[in-house]
Amino acid sequence: MIDIPILETQRLRLTALADRHFDDYAAMLADAESTRFVGSGVPLDRMNAWRSMAMLLGHWRLRGFGMWAVERREDDVFVGRVGLMYPEGWPSVELGWMLRPEQRGHGYATEASLATLQFAWQQLRLKRVISLVRDGNEASDRVAKRLGGEFVESIDFHGGPTHVFAYYPPNRGEA
Repeated sequence: MIDIPILETQRLRLTALADRHFDDYAAMLADAESTRFVGSGVPLDRMNAWRSMAMLLGHWRLRGFGMWAVERREDDVFVGRVGLMYPEGWPSVELGWMLRPEQRGHGYATEASLATLQFAWQQLRLKRVISLVRDGNEASDRVAKRLGGEFVESIDFHGGPTHVFAYYPPNRGEA
């Protein structure tokens, strides 16, 4: 078993992806609006959603960090996924998020991402984290900016123009 830490915020719990999340996770990945700016940009069937979940869990084993399932603390409803990724071919450790359509617009991506960044700084001692946001994904551009992300550049990433936002620990200027 992999020891995946649980993080809690005022409204959310970030916990290991588990079988109990799969139906909602698969539905999120089957939604064209949810996947439009992620990966190849196409919805996933249940088999490929299962593979996605298995890959995210394996990332914890290989890198010691990864994506969490995000649940509302008040009722354990699955909100989406948020966390850190650094698969082969990525330019740096990435902070990413994906929420179920009905969970968007409540500040959950920002809240869970702030907890993730705190984990990156305090537990992993990372010096920099990025978000890769596909051109046209204005909602994620806004989240990255709310998180304090600094726009660094636009790159061609996996076949499409992508904004790179960088985050740094709050004490990066201190010696």
